Amino acid sequence: MCKDELHELLVALPKCEHHIHIEGALTPHLLFKFAARNNIDLVSINNHDEAYTNEERLQARYGSFTSLSDFIRYFSSGSSVLTTADDFEELGYTYFVKAHEQNVKHAEVFFDPQAHTSRGITYDTVAQGLSRAKRRAEQDFDMTVAYIPCILRHHGLQSATKMFQEVTDAGHFVEGIVAGLGMAGDELVHPPEYFKPVFDAARIAGIRRTAHVGQAGPATFVSSALEHLKTERVDHAWIAKTDSQLMQRLAQTNTLVTLCPISNVMLGFIGSIAQAPIREFLDQGIRFSINSDDPAYFGKYVQENYCAVQEAFELSMSDWNKIALNAVEGSWCSDQRKGVLKRQVAAVISRWQAERGA
Repeated sequence: MCKDELHELLVALPKCEHHIHIEGALTPHLLFKFAARNNIDLVSINNHDEAYTNEERLQARYGSFTSLSDFIRYFSSGSSVLTTADDFEELGYTYFVKAHEQNVKHAEVFFDPQAHTSRGITYDTVAQGLSRAKRRAEQDFDMTVAYIPCILRHHGLQSATKMFQEVTDAGHFVEGIVAGLGMAGDELVHPPEYFKPVFDAARIAGIRRTAHVGQAGPATFVSSALEHLKTERVDHAWIAKTDSQLMQRLAQTNTLVTLCPISNVMLGFIGSIAQAPIREFLDQGIRFSINSDDPAYFGKYVQENYCAVQEAFELSMSDWNKIALNAVEGSWCSDQRKGVLKRQVAAVISRWQAERGA
C-alpha cells in the first residue's frame, strides 16, 4: 500500500470497478478447494505441471507470467474446476466480499460463458450461480452488480453468435441479469471487425457493448471497435495514447476506457505504472476507470491499483475526485444509482477536506 498523504482518501473513495473477470478472481485457495470438491486431479489434467502441486507454488507461478498467452493458459486451466452453480456462486461472492472491503460500490463483472459451455457446463449453471452471488452481495453490502458476458475471440464467430443467442433466449439482457456484451481474449487472434455481425445484433437490440482492445493490439484496433462494433466503451486501450486523433475522439464522445495498470505491467505491455496513460487521459479530458482485471492471478485488487497509480503520478485530490466521478458517469447502472454514487463521492471528498482544513 502507498505511503502517500492521499492514501486515506484513496481507501475511503467509493469505487466503481468495470473491468474484473470473475474467472480471474479464482484464487489458488478456491481453485484447490473446488478441484477437491469436484474430484479433479489438477496435476494430471495440467500435464504434470508442478505449479499445481499446492497453493503456494501456484501463486508463485502466477507472479512470473512471460506473456499474455502464458497467462491465458493458466487462466483457462483454472476455469476448468468450475462445474456447479455452487462453485460460481462461491467464486462470485468471494470477490464481492473483497470488493466491499475495498469500498467498491458498483461492480460490472465480466464472465466467459464459452469457456464453460465448451466443456459441457450449461449456461444456466453459470448464470444461476452468478445470479445468486449478485443477490447476496446486493443484500449484504451497499453495492450494485452488473454482469457482462464476453465473447472469447479464439472460439470464433459461430460460437460467439451462439453464445449471444443463448443469453438473449434466456431473457437475461431484458431482465437486467446481464448489462451488456463484451469481448475478451487474445485480440491478435481476430481483429475487432471480425465479430461485427454479433455486435450489430446487440446494437439493434439496444444492448450495450464493449470490447478488450489496445492491450496487445495497435491503436487501430481501438478505432475499429468504435467504428465497426459501435462500442460504447473500450477495455484496456492504453495504446490510445499513441494516436492523437483517437484521443480526441475518446474525449469528444465521453467514451469510458477501463484501464488495468497493474495487469498491463504484469503481462509486459507497459514497463511500469508510470507508462499507463493516466496523466494524458486526465489532461485531455478522457473518461477512465481504474480496475484490477484478474486480481487472483496478479495478486492485486482495485485498491492496490489506486495506490500504484498514486505512487507513480502523485495525483491531487481534484484529480481523484474527477476519476471517481467519471467512473460513476461511465457506469452501466441507472441514473438514480449514479446520483447515489456521486453523492457518496462528494461526501468523502468534503469530509476529507474538512478534516484537513482545506
